[in-house]
Amino acid sequence: MLHDPDHRDFASDNHAGVHPQVLKALVEANGGHVHSYGDDPYTARLAEVMADHFGPQARTYPVFNGTGANVVALSAMTPRWGSVITVDTAHAHTDEAGAPERVAGLKLLAVPADEGKLTPGALAEAATVTRGVHHPQPSTVAISQSTELGTVYTPEETAALAETAHSRGLRLYVDGARVANAAAHLGLPLRALTTDVGVDVVTVGGTKNGAFAAEALVVLTPGSADGVEHVRKMDAQLSSKSRFTCAQMLALYGTDLWLDCARQANTTATRLAEGLARLPGVRITMPVQANAVFAEIPPATTARLREHWAFYDWTPDGHEVRLMCAWDTTNADVDDFLAVAAG
Repeated sequence: MLHDPDHRDFASDNHAGVHPQVLKALVEANGGHVHSYGDDPYTARLAEVMADHFGPQARTYPVFNGTGANVVALSAMTPRWGSVITVDTAHAHTDEAGAPERVAGLKLLAVPADEGKLTPGALAEAATVTRGVHHPQPSTVAISQSTELGTVYTPEETAALAETAHSRGLRLYVDGARVANAAAHLGLPLRALTTDVGVDVVTVGGTKNGAFAAEALVVLTPGSADGVEHVRKMDAQLSSKSRFTCAQMLALYGTDLWLDCARQANTTATRLAEGLARLPGVRITMPVQANAVFAEIPPATTARLREHWAFYDWTPDGHEVRLMCAWDTTNADVDDFLAVAAG
């Protein structure tokens, strides 16, 4: 083995392996011939499943990964002269090597955010065009659910953003790489976070929640992402063997596995935060609402912890760190971490 299969760290939910039920679904999808490029029963079934989650008007387009999902969605939603309003901590702005701008040719207008959330006031201010043709025209609003800081938009908050966006002729996109964690935190179905509160397009995450490489772009408002099927192909996100992408998403969202995985990640993150908060010199810096814990930890403690686990510095000085829990993080993993942190 090239790694210890029993070791789990706290660096990223991307570090986790594939859920056994997803692996089983991949094996079951293998063998024999089916049509390619989405003309297969797995893709058709996934469309039905997503319609069950989001409503009969929903149209589903499987893609490989989160960056690709963001690029395809924003490309299809935004005209060439348009711009995308998002927050300065957004994944599309800070962690995708400029892909939306370089690949899609879009201009991102990043605004400061409190706890990772865009507010209607900040949106309204950013959407005000003052220089006519000299200014990139705000066309799309992009938020993440849950956010890059581990916070969750309530349905009321999302609805307020949708109302502000739509009143100005803008469309609302949700990067849902961790939308399962948000739904688990709120105790609400996916539709209540999206369709019912005015979201136009959402991507539904699989990779961070037990899949191997699978996301689904779901168009909720007809006409909000015209040409998305062509953009997906142009942006190299159309799988020739779509059955394998869809089999993963079916294993998750065709059952309650997506919710079980998200709940496990969220629950262990809460346990981790509560344990850390009891230690001297530790301060939890963000509300723990999904599967991320942000904390200021004494340097001597982080040095001791790094002897056993990987995790990321969030500030350049390394004083604030980000700890992520995944679908396979256990209470024992958390308790071992806390025991070493306590010294």
